[in-house]
Amino acid sequence: MTSTPHPTDLVDPFGRVVKDLRISVTDRCNFRCTYCMPEEGMQWLPRSEILTFEEIERLARICVQHYGFNGIRLTGGEPTMRAHLTTLVAKLAAIDAGGRPVDLAMTTNAATLRHCAHDLKVAGLQRLNISLDTLDREKFARMTRRDELGHVLEGIRAAKDAGFHPLKINAVVERGVNDDEIVDLARFGRDEGLEVRFIEFMPLDASDAWQRQQVVGQDEIVAKIAAVWPIEQVPARGAAPADRWRYLDGGFADGGGTVGVIPTVTKPFCGDCDRVRLTADGQFRTCLFATDEFDLRAALRNGETDAEIAGRIERAVGTKWAGHQINQVTFVRPVRTMSQIGG
Repeated sequence: MTSTPHPTDLVDPFGRVVKDLRISVTDRCNFRCTYCMPEEGMQWLPRSEILTFEEIERLARICVQHYGFNGIRLTGGEPTMRAHLTTLVAKLAAIDAGGRPVDLAMTTNAATLRHCAHDLKVAGLQRLNISLDTLDREKFARMTRRDELGHVLEGIRAAKDAGFHPLKINAVVERGVNDDEIVDLARFGRDEGLEVRFIEFMPLDASDAWQRQQVVGQDEIVAKIAAVWPIEQVPARGAAPADRWRYLDGGFADGGGTVGVIPTVTKPFCGDCDRVRLTADGQFRTCLFATDEFDLRAALRNGETDAEIAGRIERAVGTKWAGHQINQVTFVRPVRTMSQIGG
């Protein structure tokens, strides 16, 4: 039995301490969201190229035990499309972190969550973020190219019944598409006791059609909500991606209630970023918009030791840049789409 290494902070060239690992468990998805994937023609990764549960657990354990990571988030594609997902959750929940808490979370579209929410909770998953961009069934079908709104709402109820709290809703806002529902989505969060987090539309769509004028910025989103309910900003988001506001009238039955905005485009939070990413095929990325990847799958399958793989991770983090430069003429889109990287 090997002893747990004493963790050392993993610091990037700009002094940011990396503590959060986003793991894509599959590139497959049961939706075809217009801002993420093409309607048809996706080339799925062969099973042999996808990391096994044991490989994922090993890389996560190295990050936790060598570098003191305190956050792991499972993403896709759609993570619930990975067979036997609860087995992976249990493996990750069991990682020895030397008594330190490790937050184990997942982002999902919730279309099949009604079938597995309870089992995921029992396996050790602590938190859930659910993607929901509209409450209108026809618009939902246009945006996701699937008529699944009813099942998503069932999934939200199942997550609440399973005891997931806090439960967050992620809503990508596109001008002329669903920006007329900002208040409706905020009201849904208030009524259901959920924190809705509005996300600015990012240039990771498969059709390469993103335009700056399609972005509904944080100031506009907050103004629309503030016109209906009094709110005040919650100070200091730190490394968290969302700025948050508190409803002054309570909002929720318990007298609390917040709403958030992830302003990736208009007010980037790169200066506080503590995240790195692992794609389903084992490529390590230091930013969602990174143009370089580092092959950890090959290192695993070539028999490298934990210490050698940790060294690769450390060297990769040594290349992490200051920010994504979306608002600069030098910005270069990643080759992969959101579904291939992991949200």
